Amino acid sequence: MRRVLFYDANIFTPLMGSAPSSGKKQGEVVVYERGALLSENGFISAVGATDDVLKKAGGLELDLEVDLGGACVIPGFVDPHTHICFAERREREFSMRLAGKPYLEILKAGGGILSSVDAVRRATEEDLYEITLENVYRALSLGTTTIEIKSGYGLDTESELKMLSVIGRIGRGTPLDVVATFMGGHAVPREYKENPDAFVDLLVKEMIPAVARQGIASFCDVFCEEGVFSLEQSRRILEAAKKAGFKLRIHADEVNDLGGAGLAAELKTHSAEHLLAAGISNLKAMAEAGVIANILPATAYSLKKPYAPVRKMIELAVPVALATDCNPGSCFTESMPFVFGLGVMNMDMTVEEALVATTLNAAWSVGMQEKVGSLEEGKQADFLVLDGETPAILAYHAGVSPVVDVYKKGVLVA
Repeated sequence: MRRVLFYDANIFTPLMGSAPSSGKKQGEVVVYERGALLSENGFISAVGATDDVLKKAGGLELDLEVDLGGACVIPGFVDPHTHICFAERREREFSMRLAGKPYLEILKAGGGILSSVDAVRRATEEDLYEITLENVYRALSLGTTTIEIKSGYGLDTESELKMLSVIGRIGRGTPLDVVATFMGGHAVPREYKENPDAFVDLLVKEMIPAVARQGIASFCDVFCEEGVFSLEQSRRILEAAKKAGFKLRIHADEVNDLGGAGLAAELKTHSAEHLLAAGISNLKAMAEAGVIANILPATAYSLKKPYAPVRKMIELAVPVALATDCNPGSCFTESMPFVFGLGVMNMDMTVEEALVATTLNAAWSVGMQEKVGSLEEGKQADFLVLDGETPAILAYHAGVSPVVDVYKKGVLVA
């Protein structure tokens, strides 16, 4: 039994309920001023006012006592939407986009998502692992202790399984909790450009069963958008995935109101991603179904697009989570502090709403709410020590990371 007492900390945390936090509850956070936390074998056995925690710790043999000097402590970030497993960056394409080059011209120059597909297909599993490992450790240093990672740059059975194998290795070989998502429905590959329904057949009949047999991915995602997968194609993919035992999420209504948010509500997916163009009626349906909105403000920032209507979502009682969307094309960032700041400064979230969105609601989004996302008895001792008095430092001290120390299961890991 390894016991560690952390004391003299200003602890800010949401508290678990029976459902993700939404509406007014989106901003509910408990504060323990000059509080303490007791970790036993990596799990929280007591947290709260120092006197209360010391009573529980009294008489116990402690392996370590850590004086946090009055610093702000929050739960470790949960990043619920990433494409952080990729083989090559697309920096040249970014510069072309800044210069005003249209996407079709970028595609002709060898850019776009299919260039990432080409790179992953060429890469060995070891090369892909080393690149992903570097990205993931950067995320850890910035406070991410639980991360969702999607496949989706393979778009054939062999390459998708290769990506998921890498994602599984990342989960086993790093301190982070890793949630794997199969996203063979990320785009239509070149070889199926003239017959996308045949690619959907491949997804349903070959790829989903093969991924299920591999046993690494727990979620299935699909890009429901004009020019990618239609509403009916997306429904078919997700229904096949559900039958195969996968939990569901969906990229929905990023550019056009195709009805993806409504499909998310209909299928009761764990989350719907992007949602920049989602209609009010479908957002209401998401709220009623308890579907979490995974909002990706760094993508809007990078693409110079309007931000998702988060205030309207909160008003409608849609539970909101924030994620990096780390990927080599539209948004290359591993920084949850940056995303937190964008939520507060550019989407008018309160500091408390952003804290819930980057921790507990994000944990609900990836099905990890019983283990992570808040600092409560029985949960993992995953927490961050910040260079500030409150979580507001994450938005206030712009352009840097105020994360001083990262603890995973009570152990300092970054």
